[in-house]
Amino acid sequence: MGWYNLKVLPDLRLDDKIRLSKPHPCGSYEWKIVRLGADIGLECLKCGHRVLLTRRELARRLKIILPRGIDDSSGT
Repeated sequence: MGWYNLKVLPDLRLDDKIRLSKPHPCGSYEWKIVRLGADIGLECLKCGHRVLLTRRELARRLKIILPRGIDDSSGT
């Protein structure tokens, strides 16, 4: 893989909510960032399951960073 194939991971902060391109087995696409470092820790917003992804893997799977300050679980 050449340098031209690398996706750059945008600026992420703890408690940011993101949407991945494929759903978790529980059906949710949305995750909360709970750990930043060499690996990124994610928590499913529907079932609470936690996973660790490398930065490269997260950059490949990331679809969108949800706007900060908006709570999508309000149901409106």
